[in-house]
Amino acid sequence: MMMKQPLYKIVLLSLGIFSSAIVFAQKDTTKGKSVDIRSAFKPVLREAAKINFNATPPSADTTKPALKYEIPNQNLALGFTPGSLKPLALNIDSGGKWDNSSYIKAGFGSLRTPYIQAGFSFGDGTTAGANIYAKHVSSQGKREYQDFTNTQVRLSGFYKTAGNHEWNASIGMKQDRTYRYGYEPQTLSFTKDSLKQNFQTIAARVGMHNINKTEFGLTYAPEVKIDVFTDNLKNNESNTVVNLPLEKSVGKTFAVNLGLTFDLTRLSPKDKTAFNNTIYYVSPSVLFKTPKVNLQAGIRPSWDNKTFKMFPNVLAEVGTEDQRFFVNIGWTGYIRKTTYQYLASQNPWLWLPTTFKNSWIEERFLGLKGSVGDHFTYSAKAGFNKITNQPLFVNDTTSGLGAKSFLVVNEPRINVMHIGGQLAYTVQEKFSVVAGWNFNQYTGLKEHKRAWGLIPLELNAAMRVQVIKDLWLKADVFGWTGPQYRKADGVDNGKLKGALDLNAGLEFKITKNLNLWTQFNNITNQEYQRWNQYRVYGFNFAGGIVFSFDQKN
Repeated sequence: MMMKQPLYKIVLLSLGIFSSAIVFAQKDTTKGKSVDIRSAFKPVLREAAKINFNATPPSADTTKPALKYEIPNQNLALGFTPGSLKPLALNIDSGGKWDNSSYIKAGFGSLRTPYIQAGFSFGDGTTAGANIYAKHVSSQGKREYQDFTNTQVRLSGFYKTAGNHEWNASIGMKQDRTYRYGYEPQTLSFTKDSLKQNFQTIAARVGMHNINKTEFGLTYAPEVKIDVFTDNLKNNESNTVVNLPLEKSVGKTFAVNLGLTFDLTRLSPKDKTAFNNTIYYVSPSVLFKTPKVNLQAGIRPSWDNKTFKMFPNVLAEVGTEDQRFFVNIGWTGYIRKTTYQYLASQNPWLWLPTTFKNSWIEERFLGLKGSVGDHFTYSAKAGFNKITNQPLFVNDTTSGLGAKSFLVVNEPRINVMHIGGQLAYTVQEKFSVVAGWNFNQYTGLKEHKRAWGLIPLELNAAMRVQVIKDLWLKADVFGWTGPQYRKADGVDNGKLKGALDLNAGLEFKITKNLNLWTQFNNITNQEYQRWNQYRVYGFNFAGGIVFSFDQKN
């Protein structure tokens, strides 16, 4: 029994091995070798350390920007002196869209009035540009020697540099020719040369300014102007003005303003000793600017031919948040230069003064301005002004030459109460009407009975209408109450009649580059007098064509 037990175990082991071989032999031997992966290895890079840029968001700006839109003043320019004698030719009206910037305008009028005007532009208008303007007009009135001629030429241009600056300059010539035809009685006889009164002005100007503020908050705009003024009697005058304004911003609301101005005049009368007339002044002030409040507090120390005068310079403007209503208040003063050129622009029939005294003007005023809706604007101003050394004009009755010339007399002090205003209604560029008035009451005169030659009340209005795309109408009216004048006895005073002058014109396109225009002046046919004994033209008209050049840009 002990020998059978091992044999039994050997037999069972052999049967197990044989059974395993049979099972292995039954497997699919066509299958290739394979590897069973029980767990996948996924390599992972270690997360690198990064710099976190956490930008701080800017604080919200809640201030309302002051977006100012300036509408050009469309008031009628009242040319009371030589302008009242010539036909008011129709200007190129902005009521229509003009794609061409160069033109020639020519015509002829009822008072044997040749009229020619031309304008040419060059450059891209962005970085550089130049303009040439020329005009000539003359007329002959019904009365003997009631003639005038006006000729002017001007060249102006600008250039922007890469260094944040813009340069601008101009040079021009203007010549006015008229006669002293206002002698009384008209039966007096004079030679034409003895009545001639011609003026010529050569003007040049150059200036520059920085386009954007410097890194130190500075804004500057230096300027130099030179005028050379002569007459047919060989009297010469040169005027040079150097203006140096400078402003420094301090933060967003404050600024410091410092201006320096030199005004130099030298008059050389014929066969007489030349003399100088010099003023200069400094204008330091502090400015506070916000969308609703603008304040300026400063002084203006001035030197008038070595005579010192301190003027105030305080201005304030307060408005509503929507900027539709503003109140203005101010107390300011300045020197108005009295030159031969300035006096001739007021009255062209004057004798050359023997002495010149500059006017010191001090203004105190209160005003308001605003808008109603999108089309209606208004402004009003009331003030009290004090003028020292006001020039006045009186007929020269001492020479026995028909009082045809005017003497300049000086009033040491005059007070002026002023009230003025303007109303305007505009609808895009298709319709606009502007009306204004100025009332001046002259009191407190020391040496003269009246303010000789100064107008108490002026009224003016202008209307522009674009009827259709290529048709524009315009109408202008201006008038005034008559000024005071000194009679021939040199003692009594008189008052001229008031005036009301109505003008109308139209312009329409007939081809792409050709327009027709016509102008009717003094439709009421009033031969009024701006200066005593000098009547203006009655009704007159002119008409012609405007040829515009095609522009590629």
